[in-house]
Amino acid sequence: MSNQNTRPNIVLIMTDQQRFDSISALGHTHVDTPNLDRLVKEGTAFTNTYVASPSCAPSRASLFTGLYPHSSGVLRNDDKWSHSWVELLAGAGYRCTSVGKMHTYPYEASVGFHERHVVENKDRAHPNLPYFLDQWDKAIWIRGHEKPSRVTYRRREDYAERLGAFEWSLPDDLHADNFVGNLSRHWLDTYPDHDSPFFLQIGFPGPHPPYDPTSKHLEPYLDRQMPEAKRTAADLDSQPTPLQALRKHHQANDHDAIVQLENPTEEQLQLQRRHYFANVSLIDEQVGGIIEALEQRGVLDNTVIMFTSDHGDALNDHGHSQKWTMYEPSVHVPGIIWGPGRVTADQQLDGLVSLMDLAPTILELAGLTPPEWMEAETLMPALRGEDWEGRRYVFSEHARDFILTDTALMTMVRDERFKLVDFIDFDEGQLFDLVEDPHEETNLWGVPECADVRSRLEKAIAHWRASSSMTTATWGAQWR
Repeated sequence: MSNQNTRPNIVLIMTDQQRFDSISALGHTHVDTPNLDRLVKEGTAFTNTYVASPSCAPSRASLFTGLYPHSSGVLRNDDKWSHSWVELLAGAGYRCTSVGKMHTYPYEASVGFHERHVVENKDRAHPNLPYFLDQWDKAIWIRGHEKPSRVTYRRREDYAERLGAFEWSLPDDLHADNFVGNLSRHWLDTYPDHDSPFFLQIGFPGPHPPYDPTSKHLEPYLDRQMPEAKRTAADLDSQPTPLQALRKHHQANDHDAIVQLENPTEEQLQLQRRHYFANVSLIDEQVGGIIEALEQRGVLDNTVIMFTSDHGDALNDHGHSQKWTMYEPSVHVPGIIWGPGRVTADQQLDGLVSLMDLAPTILELAGLTPPEWMEAETLMPALRGEDWEGRRYVFSEHARDFILTDTALMTMVRDERFKLVDFIDFDEGQLFDLVEDPHEETNLWGVPECADVRSRLEKAIAHWRASSSMTTATWGAQWR
């Protein structure tokens, strides 16, 4: 039977905090990603994929509901969410399994999965975080080790100099990304039902900090020149007040074992990036293992694989740490879909995509009709090789939390050329011409010649919020 006549298995692989410029086949040859390169060459890559929010929970909740954060109600980490379209897949006969990170709250909420094997952040050693022992914590404890975290790294004499970059010190198989990848392969090897299709979500905790690759994966990067951080004095001085405050907040707190320095040396920046991209290569190796496990189970030819991330990482671009900004390294992520017979091969599309657009795409692949209230847009025409232009605009938003403290709401809109960032409680903002200024170093917010562009994008935000409230008004009805 042709795989076109059967419902495909769907594997959604999602990393945590992976920048768009981290896949070799997409032109970023400073990183080794042979398995992701295969998915790119044999599938469709959406090179302008943007997250609905530049932090974990709101971005993931958006993907798993097909709604923007202001519609889902998940505006920051640890906001509760307990429903998702996975329930529709499960109701249609899919076996739904999650291995690794999803960042639901509560952490083990089913959100429609039949089984979840939860692994959360690498470093949760902070008094403000809820107490929780995940599967990885238990594995490390059973083996008689202390989990590396800011608690253990603070004991190092060079802790304040490394910008969160450390070599993994426990056995390689206990590294978070190896643990999640190997556990996913174990599920594929042992799950006994060979008749029903499955949906497998795999959430790798990396390359989120601490930046902690194993020595095996770090070694090829030790002498490799990494792309330099984009951070000029003029850029830093011109940033709006909330972003100035955000930089100071990171410099005062060692979030995720990163001691953020105001003026790191080029050597320190290179060290941080080598560790980060080495962690990407570690994950790439695990992606290869997952492909191998699918092949050994005999289902690879009837499986669609999707690869993406919940947001990116600044890596000191613009002087920032991690995410919580609307700069490209924070909101622009990889987006790859692979599936023999279902997905056009060797296709790179630059139309604008919202990460949550994977939601209706998955439902349609499974033979389901996406709910009318979804704000996400299907990518199926693009996968079939039909005429497809992408969205006119993509939007992202983030509300005040314990880290982005100096604005109640930050909103981004971009079209094919321009990006605007609005702060609801400030007259300051950002406007960038991404064609002339791809590294976002020249803010055009107050430039008279750009007033029409600014006005158009501000109206686009207003129209988006109004139409959003109409589209999503009934989305919760099915769970009442």
